[in-house]
Amino acid sequence: MNPEAQQEARQAERQAVERLERAVRAAENALIEYEIAVETFRVEVENFSRLHEQRLGPLYGRIEELDVLIAEAVAARTGDPEDVRRAQAARATFLPMPAVEELYQGWMDSTGMPPEAVAMLTEQRVRPPERVRPGEKARRLYRELVRAAHPDLAQEEAERTRREEFMTRVNKAYADGDEELLAELTEEWAAGPRDPEEREALRSEELYARLEWLARRKELLTEVAAELEAGAIGSMLKLAGDDPDGLLEEIAEGLRAKIAEREARLAELTAPAGPVDRTGQAGRAGFGGAF
Repeated sequence: MNPEAQQEARQAERQAVERLERAVRAAENALIEYEIAVETFRVEVENFSRLHEQRLGPLYGRIEELDVLIAEAVAARTGDPEDVRRAQAARATFLPMPAVEELYQGWMDSTGMPPEAVAMLTEQRVRPPERVRPGEKARRLYRELVRAAHPDLAQEEAERTRREEFMTRVNKAYADGDEELLAELTEEWAAGPRDPEEREALRSEELYARLEWLARRKELLTEVAAELEAGAIGSMLKLAGDDPDGLLEEIAEGLRAKIAEREARLAELTAPAGPVDRTGQAGRAGFGGAF
């Protein structure tokens, strides 16, 4: 092959490598954006689940308790063996459980470890979520930090390790909705060591391998996202749209209304009354039948 042909071949090879590099960078950026979306949704699912238990758990518990008391009041009034049996069965299945906070004195993280233990290991603050979706500033800072410090952008193993450790702190701060800490982490990253210089050339085999890894990673994230969306909490979040906290409050209002209805019924059943028949009705006031 003459020198001119060899030069053209090398030029074509360089162009092919450059195209692969652009494809890898595009795939990396797309994967990072997808990871941001999946992690954001995972945090919202976890926070929604915790707040659902925190805010609505006592209301559901009160409804169950009132159902038991109503069944017992009906049985006391009628003396009907079937009413007594129903009341006893209701009481047997009602076992008030202590709240998660009472058992663990705080939140448990997604690994099942009490946050106090995690804090001792990571030297991070323990802070339960205050809302389902972190604030707009927290979301903006988080996205900027992930784009800047994502481990997949590292070319050296030492740099990848540094980025992974840093992103662990970033993810925790975002899960807590801690805007102040996210701002501090942004400054810390800006003041840290610069990324290592990119290699002048990468072998085609390495680039193809990188693309394959990115594709596998995307498939894994897709499975994680599908599992989150298929769960009960994920489905509720999808219905909530832009106001998941509002959905919790809407559910709570409905539960409080049910509690009020049951409390009123219990008050009627336990109030002094005239003779009752075996259906649980006192005098002229109707109670809608035995519970």
